[in-house]
Amino acid sequence: MGRIAGVFTNRSSPALIGFTVAGDPDLTTSMRIARTLIHAGTDILELGVPFSDPVADGPTIQRAGDRALAAGTTPDTVFAIVRDVRAHSDVPIVLLTYYNTVFRRGIERFYRDARAAGVDGILIADMPVEESGEVLEAAEKNAIDQILLVAQTTSDERLRTIAENAGGFLYLVSVLGVTGARAGVPQAAFNLVRRVKAVTDLPVALGFGISTPEQVESCAAHGADGVIVGSAIVDIIERTIRNPDAMEDELAGFIARLKRAAGSSRPR
Repeated sequence: MGRIAGVFTNRSSPALIGFTVAGDPDLTTSMRIARTLIHAGTDILELGVPFSDPVADGPTIQRAGDRALAAGTTPDTVFAIVRDVRAHSDVPIVLLTYYNTVFRRGIERFYRDARAAGVDGILIADMPVEESGEVLEAAEKNAIDQILLVAQTTSDERLRTIAENAGGFLYLVSVLGVTGARAGVPQAAFNLVRRVKAVTDLPVALGFGISTPEQVESCAAHGADGVIVGSAIVDIIERTIRNPDAMEDELAGFIARLKRAAGSSRPR
């Protein structure tokens, strides 16, 4: 059993998946952020590979990517962060990236290097399942779970294709649009959870716009197997960027509140 599958086995509450942009605001601080998120209770660490044109991301994560790129972050930097995490933790690590980054390095090489560093899963945000053959082959060869996205607009037929090809868990996009904190989680997101669970046994994790303990609790109550929080974490990093100690304290407290919320409500 892989590390991602292990997280979702025999759980009584959703897994908390914490996202941060690798290399933001610099290598040393990014490593410290990753350790903080894990020590505070993040069940799966999702690292964004900074990219110049992140079409799925809202302003908060775009700015984080810009800071990381300005600091000189490359895929090699990201793999160094993964190795640093792996040296002291077995928490699963998922990379969120864009196809151009993978293609430019070489698909096979990217997946081979990711596996060597200790990556467990990869999500390519702008890769449609219909064009994923070479990627899926590289993922299988290197024992990496290929995470795939499901949107509210995904047809039932396409949903079945995605579920048949995905590994680890399915990333359910809770809103129409890009990443970023929202006032609430729409009912359509919970409807999507039920629709996906009807066609697959893969764990389902809700992401995009989830930013408060109350929203995490609501996702838990509606049967999500995982909850992905990103922009709210990146916002803390941005606000405390000149005070790493305060950053660490605020991140740890925030993750602890999210964890309590995840465990406070049973699925309906």
